[in-house]
Amino acid sequence: MNVILIFIKQVLTESVSLWTAMAPYILLGLGMAGILNGFLGSSFITKHLGGHGIGAVLRASVFGVPLPVCSCGVIPLAASLNRQGAGKGATLSFLISTPTSGIDSILATYALMGPLFALFRPFAALAGGILVGGLYVLIHKKENEHTIPVISSDTHEKRNIFAMLRYGFIDLTADIGTWLIIGVTIGALLTVLIPQELMLKFLPTPSLHYLVMLVLGIPLYVCATGSIPIAAALIAKGFSPGSALVFLIAGPATNAVTLSFVRSKLGKMAFIIYLSSIGFIALMSGWLFDRVYDSDTVMEHLHHHGEAIPAWISVSAGIILFSLILLKWLLRPSISSSEIKLHDETWHVDGMNCKHCQTTVIQVLEPINGIKSLHFKLDKNILEIDGSPDSAQIEKALTEAGYGPERIR
Repeated sequence: MNVILIFIKQVLTESVSLWTAMAPYILLGLGMAGILNGFLGSSFITKHLGGHGIGAVLRASVFGVPLPVCSCGVIPLAASLNRQGAGKGATLSFLISTPTSGIDSILATYALMGPLFALFRPFAALAGGILVGGLYVLIHKKENEHTIPVISSDTHEKRNIFAMLRYGFIDLTADIGTWLIIGVTIGALLTVLIPQELMLKFLPTPSLHYLVMLVLGIPLYVCATGSIPIAAALIAKGFSPGSALVFLIAGPATNAVTLSFVRSKLGKMAFIIYLSSIGFIALMSGWLFDRVYDSDTVMEHLHHHGEAIPAWISVSAGIILFSLILLKWLLRPSISSSEIKLHDETWHVDGMNCKHCQTTVIQVLEPINGIKSLHFKLDKNILEIDGSPDSAQIEKALTEAGYGPERIR
């Protein structure tokens, strides 16, 4: 019994340490993300990041790096880009550079892992986007002959300060909150459970570290911010800093849903280029990082993370961040059988689980006649519809947006 209590205490202590070290930077990043979203919203993305050729690839890669979009939210945005005429090269670039980085994750990376890590990560995201999009453009030169021109939109999104704050501290917090808590918990468990000697014994060379992190990161769903405490814990247990960078790149950039979207919507060639480019960029970035950054410097920063900020600020920020996540959980509506019966149609929409997804679904279903209102249960991938629309049109619109719809009732 005492052993269990000691173990729980160690995990909680490590979790709190990681949480309070990251919280001030995450809150700052959320605020900046809200402002960024207010000026670079979905209408800007679809209007300015489309097109074909290397120029479109560069725009999609550059603008994708700071955008605060999670691994699931990037799918409908990428589908919207492609649907409005953007080339597959630009769409692939956006799919890599956007979820791999983000203003909130850059600041959180700096908090736990230091400035060079915080610089390397977005540069790797940028390089990955340019590589995958550039390869597709070079290999598939006739793409322009088979695609429609980009549809320009004159829609102007409201740049209301309250809407920006709501997006940053409410909507985005809801998207990353669960994965952030999971990441911190996993990081704490790895720190407590795995002895450093175990890694050195079974994985004695850095090349094995790289491959393990790549194989682990590709199918795993983990957001850019939630992956940071896991990577920090792996370094503390003997993995090389470069291998942790491999995980930070491959984890957020790929997961089973994104791979399925690329294969089904963009084709076999795009899928091969996408997956091989991510693997190449992740491995090369990890190898290069280990050549230019001393592992002892990384370890020193990990042992002293968060000390530059006064303890009362870190603790206060940790409480505020956790309260925002907890509040969103408590206010999240639950779905019951009695609730379902109140609406005319109920759909399970695979991949619809964040605010970006909700906005996209509203946009693609809005033109369909017969819809009176839409109701979302994002935590359960449920869409409820009032009215008498054509179900075939709904299924087609959701499928073209990158989702997997299935009518329940």
